[in-house]
Amino acid sequence: MLKNKLIFIYPKLYTFVKADMKLLSDEFDLITIDQNWSNKFLLPFTFIQQFIFLLFNITKVDSILVSFGGYLSFLPALFGKLFRKKIAIVVHGTDCVSFPEINYGNLRKPLLRFFTKKSYQWASVILPVSESLAYTKNNYYSAKTLEFGFSVHLKNVETPYRIIPNGLDIEFWKKVKGIKKDSKRFVTVFGNEQVITKGVDLIIDIAQQFPEHTFYFAGVDSLSNFDISSNIQLLGRLTPEELRDLYSESRYYLQLSNTEGFGVALCEAMLCECIPIVSDVNYLPSIVDDAGFVLKRRNAEMLIDLINEVLKLDVTSFEQKARKRITDNFSSKNRQELLIKELLFQK
Repeated sequence: MLKNKLIFIYPKLYTFVKADMKLLSDEFDLITIDQNWSNKFLLPFTFIQQFIFLLFNITKVDSILVSFGGYLSFLPALFGKLFRKKIAIVVHGTDCVSFPEINYGNLRKPLLRFFTKKSYQWASVILPVSESLAYTKNNYYSAKTLEFGFSVHLKNVETPYRIIPNGLDIEFWKKVKGIKKDSKRFVTVFGNEQVITKGVDLIIDIAQQFPEHTFYFAGVDSLSNFDISSNIQLLGRLTPEELRDLYSESRYYLQLSNTEGFGVALCEAMLCECIPIVSDVNYLPSIVDDAGFVLKRRNAEMLIDLINEVLKLDVTSFEQKARKRITDNFSSKNRQELLIKELLFQK
């Protein structure tokens, strides 16, 4: 049986983009193009290349899916509107935020904000991975209540939106048999440019207060601007298999982000039975629910107290509870069904 064809636009082959491509390929023949949207000097050429790609392929499809709003979504949304095709934009985090206090969010940049807003206005539907990307309040970062989400930063966007959470491969992400949990091991995952966004500076501040415990940072091999205590280990970039092993032998996972669109690494860790300790921002408390612990304010003393409280508890029952929380709510099968249903339903 012939499959429907789908144009799928993405900024980079992130792990979750590859996951979506795999999910969609069961139903669609994907028409894709690899482009470098991060090089601003090449943007005019990137737009021209995308224009030619869309012009050549637009009549072959009924729908276009774009992962992330921004420069890359502008022409697909315009083509979708002009050619009466369904255009769905998956929004993940930075494309819904203006957070100048931590120098984060595409929407703090006027030109990028314009391209993003027009994309959302022309789209048939916006698909946030969590409700918090449409609107959320943040009382964690400072005493002042901050408001985020595309409904806050981008006025007059009346495009309907539907929440389709990220989905995890629950068969891959599970505790490796034979690996024993180390009760003195904490882990967190982040990239080189995410130290402040992910709240890693707060973990660095308090690590020396727990000299008998080790804090493993996956994703970076250098933090030159920080004074790193001896119980912090930088592991660099890990393969999925290496990361799964790390989760499997770690008792706790720390996700102390100042803002967070969803929390894929958090879900991976919970599937591997790590007990989560998260900041009270966006969707993180909803992911964790009663399977972990929430830091209510960005405060080092409060974090120290919370960790000390957690360390006194018998938390072994939380391990299976953490995994069940993700398998019940955030499986790749669930995301696949919702995405395909949305894309097959025409305007």
